[in-house]
Amino acid sequence: MTTLSLSSSRLVQYLALTKPRVTQLAVFCAVIGMFLATPNLPDWRVVVAATIGIWLLAGAAFAVNCLIEREIDARMARTARRASASGEITVNQILLFSGAIGGVGMWVLYSMVNPLTMWLTFATFVGYAVIYTIILKPATPQNIVIGGLSGAMPPALGWAAIANEIPMQAWLLVLIIFIWTPPHFWALAMYRRDDYAKSGLPMLPITHGLEFTRFHIWLYTIALFATTMLPYAVQMSGIIYLVSAVILGAMFLWYAWRIYRHYDDMLARKTFTFSIIYLSLLFAALLVDHYIKL
Repeated sequence: MTTLSLSSSRLVQYLALTKPRVTQLAVFCAVIGMFLATPNLPDWRVVVAATIGIWLLAGAAFAVNCLIEREIDARMARTARRASASGEITVNQILLFSGAIGGVGMWVLYSMVNPLTMWLTFATFVGYAVIYTIILKPATPQNIVIGGLSGAMPPALGWAAIANEIPMQAWLLVLIIFIWTPPHFWALAMYRRDDYAKSGLPMLPITHGLEFTRFHIWLYTIALFATTMLPYAVQMSGIIYLVSAVILGAMFLWYAWRIYRHYDDMLARKTFTFSIIYLSLLFAALLVDHYIKL
């Protein structure tokens, strides 16, 4: 193998530590927050800088997560091939990588966006990488609920980047993601329950069983449907968003009801996949509604 291919392979390994697919969804929600923060188009230079800064800090948090959970990841088929789990990238290398991209991200946010966004994003980093990963995740089966706030913060970070404040409307977006997170993640945890049993983490399907988890997915999805009505109720959005939220919510409720009544692993996998599409389309509908008022 040539030096170039080795370097390329190592770059891919480092990139994988940032969990690109998860990061993309978080950054997408942050960008939606940026556009919703102003009645006009936001300054594109701030949008670009904030996107880069939030992306880098999110990637740094995920890299630290991989570092802390490297032994757990090594026991799970889904994560055993991560370079952190296999030892191909050392602890010091991961710390250096996370510190470098996180430091650059903080500098970009502070100097090119505003200090509020930098500190909020850094607090989100600490909330996910330290409070959730180290304290909550191994301690309670409600870890994803309690620790969900850090993962729900991107819309508020984006809003702060443009408006330099976080009003009630931004917190509604955070609330939507906060309520969305448990049914989204528990669907994954159910069809990956054998992996999570090996991990030693107290995930809900392992500690309380599938029936209990299925019921809670159903309850949280009902709560999510109600929560997504709030932007329309407070006149933050119009009819385009309302119709989209109702249709998407009805589809999510159908998936959750089927999981509750007639569970199988393939259905849980499909529900997990749909939950990602659901959130993306819901926030896209907010953006379209923001600029096309009916």
